[in-house]
Amino acid sequence: MTTTARGTETPTLGHWIDGGPAAGGAGARTAPVHDPATGQVVAHVPLAGPGEVDAAVAAALRAFPAWSQVPLGRRASILFRFRELLVEHTDALAGIISREHGKVLSDARGEVARGLEVVEFAAGIPQLLKGEFSDQASTGVDVYSFRQPLGVVAAITPFNFPVMVPLWMVPVAVATGNTVVLKPSERDPSASLLLAELLRQAGLPDGVLNVVHGDREAVDHLLRHRDVAAVSFVGSTPVARHIHATAVAHGKRVQALGGAKNHAVVLADADLEAAADALTAAAFGSAGERCMAVSVALVEDAAADRLVELLAAKARAVRVRPGDHPDADMGPVITRAAKERIEGLIGGAERAGARLVVDGRGHVVHGHEDGFFVGPTVVDGVTADMEIYREEVFGPVIDVVRVTGLEEAVGVINANPYGNGAALFTASGEAARTFQRAVSAGMVGINVAIPVPVAYHSFGGWGDSLFGESHIYGPEGVRFYTRGKVVTERWPRTRDAAPPASFHFTGGAGL
Repeated sequence: MTTTARGTETPTLGHWIDGGPAAGGAGARTAPVHDPATGQVVAHVPLAGPGEVDAAVAAALRAFPAWSQVPLGRRASILFRFRELLVEHTDALAGIISREHGKVLSDARGEVARGLEVVEFAAGIPQLLKGEFSDQASTGVDVYSFRQPLGVVAAITPFNFPVMVPLWMVPVAVATGNTVVLKPSERDPSASLLLAELLRQAGLPDGVLNVVHGDREAVDHLLRHRDVAAVSFVGSTPVARHIHATAVAHGKRVQALGGAKNHAVVLADADLEAAADALTAAAFGSAGERCMAVSVALVEDAAADRLVELLAAKARAVRVRPGDHPDADMGPVITRAAKERIEGLIGGAERAGARLVVDGRGHVVHGHEDGFFVGPTVVDGVTADMEIYREEVFGPVIDVVRVTGLEEAVGVINANPYGNGAALFTASGEAARTFQRAVSAGMVGINVAIPVPVAYHSFGGWGDSLFGESHIYGPEGVRFYTRGKVVTERWPRTRDAAPPASFHFTGGAGL
């Protein structure tokens, strides 16, 4: 515990290693954890050095041989129990998310619910790991395949979904027989500790999941650690690029999901009221701190004035409050630095000639004047050369780019280096089919603003939104955390019954 200038104590969190809490090492660095709604420090988090990372990896490595041999039904039963505990503790998790991240409670509960879907998917691991069998591939010869776990895997997760993204990774990794070292964001670390405790209560053996807090020092040590077989990451594109390059150079399997610049195309034949509702939620929900947030509306000229009018009215109606306020629609952004960066991009757009239809800079919530609030912002007349368009804003801002029609809109999207998500609002099936086939994005919505796949599909983008070939969770997640093995076997009745050994390579019936 440490004492603030006001005389109140703030807790110092610990790591979770080998089945229980673990303090930071002697002289360990720490970082403050803020409540974004007040700007106050609510905890301190230790920043792991090589010693703590080594201890977590060693615990995972010790646990792997036994865990990898646990029957699939037993693994599934642990995940079923974990799901029950998540449901029981949804409000507790939502409260932690709201306090350390700032998102409103309803959104935080939704985050837990989307993570639950992946737990439910992973609980089906007996079906998901079924292999293939070829009877009598040659005379007396059978061939079959199955998949085995990799070993110790690292999960490096972002601040914007402190529960959901760990649940995208950990349940699939452990269900397939791996052990895990989770490195959550140091900005909102407490939820990961509760997840670890709930998995322990569900029956997960000690060492199968370990949590180390830290910054780049801890991440780089994980990336280079000889006992880490694979790395999963969700975060910004520059960090994703670094993680992919470093981990691959050290012989690891990598899935690294980066940033985004998600576009929504609105054609003149769309239901503009419904489109405006969807875009308002997609742009301003979670204060825009989502990798699937819609930050650009590509609007057909004939509908642009009306859509901007609707977006402006809806933006002004968004209730910006602390996350725990009962009628809040949107909370603060994560840090003061994030607030200043977002407001700087808004100001830059104005100087570049864009029109601020709704300006969220300087938004103040009474009683929370030190909070990190940015109001919903609508910027019209944005062009592709403006910084606010080129950068991932990661805040409650929607840019309006006017286009002549679908062809130009698709061209704008495909020229962007990101390729995470794209959406189209239209009443035309022909336009929808053209769009979904032509657009360069890994996830596409048709009259759906945020097309995050359900748990039994996989999540991931194209271009600078993904480094490596594997998307996350779903079938691709199972493949990522396992490697295939093929067995060719013969069981002759006696040695005399076996065909003579051949000294040349043969195929088919010559096996």
